[in-house]
Amino acid sequence: MATPKITVGHLYPEVMNARGDRGNVSAIVRRCGWRGITAEVRELRIGDPLRAEDVDLFVIGDGGESDQALIAADLVILKGPGIKEAVARGAAVLAIGGGYELFGRYCQPARGTGLPGLGLFDSWTVRSCDEYVTDRSVPQALADRVIGDLVVRWGDELLVGVENHAGRTYLGPSARPLGSVLAGRGNNGDGGEGVLLGSAVGTYLRGPCLPRNPVLADVLIRAAVGSRYGAADLAPLPDDLERAAHDRAVDRVLAARLARRDRPGWPGLRGQRQAKGRRHGQVRTRPGLPATPWP
Repeated sequence: MATPKITVGHLYPEVMNARGDRGNVSAIVRRCGWRGITAEVRELRIGDPLRAEDVDLFVIGDGGESDQALIAADLVILKGPGIKEAVARGAAVLAIGGGYELFGRYCQPARGTGLPGLGLFDSWTVRSCDEYVTDRSVPQALADRVIGDLVVRWGDELLVGVENHAGRTYLGPSARPLGSVLAGRGNNGDGGEGVLLGSAVGTYLRGPCLPRNPVLADVLIRAAVGSRYGAADLAPLPDDLERAAHDRAVDRVLAARLARRDRPGWPGLRGQRQAKGRRHGQVRTRPGLPATPWP
C-alpha cells in the first residue's frame, strides 16, 4: 500500500485559537510523521467551501463570544453539510472550548440573542455571565467562571488539561459524555465532561489538548486513516510506554486525594474555594441554569 495520507481540516485558525490551539494540529502532524503517515493541513477560513470527501479530520479551537458570532453562520450554512457528511463516513473531529459549544445545537450568551450551532452534537450551552466584565468587579466575574485543572477518566485512560469557561453545556438524550470528571467541573458540574459521537470529540480540555494527551491524538489519527483506507492499526511510539507509566503514577496520586476528600468533614477543593470566596464576598448564590433545549 502507498504511504497513507490524510487531510486535516483546521477550521478558522485565525479566529478560533484562543489558547494555543494550533498545538493540536501540530501534534497530529508530528505523530503522523513519526509513523510514516503524511498529514496535509488545509486551513478552512470564513468563505472557504468544503467537500466532505476532502477532509479526514477536523480541528476547531477555542474562542470567545465575539469569535463565535463571527464564524457561526459560515460554520452552520457553508461548512456544516460537508462536516456532517464527512463524520457520517467516519471522519474524526476535535472541537475545543468555544468550538465545542458551536458544534452543539445552540449557544446562549448571558445577554442577547443565542447563536445557532452546527447540531453535530445533541448538546446546548448556556452562559452564566458575560464574557467581558462590565458593571461587575473582576472577582465577581471570576466567581462565575470555571477556571482550573481538569482531569477526566476516559475508559482506561486519564485525560488532563485546564478549563476556563463561563458556559454550562448540557447533553441531550442521544449524546454521551467523553468521560467522567475526576477533578474540575467539566460540562456543567454533573460529573460528565465533553461529548463523544463516533470519532467526533467535543471537550473543554485545553492546554492545548493533544500534546498533553497523545492517546487521544492517536485515536483521532486512527479514525482519520480508517475513514480513508479502511481499518488502520497504528504502531506504538516510544512515548506510549512512558505515558502508561506516568498514568499509573497519576492514578495512585488521584486515588489518595479522593480518599482524603471522602473523609467526613473534608470540604474538598471546591468547598475550600467557596469558603474562601464567601469570606471575601466573591461567591454569589444564583438560580440553577436551564436544562431544557432552546425552542
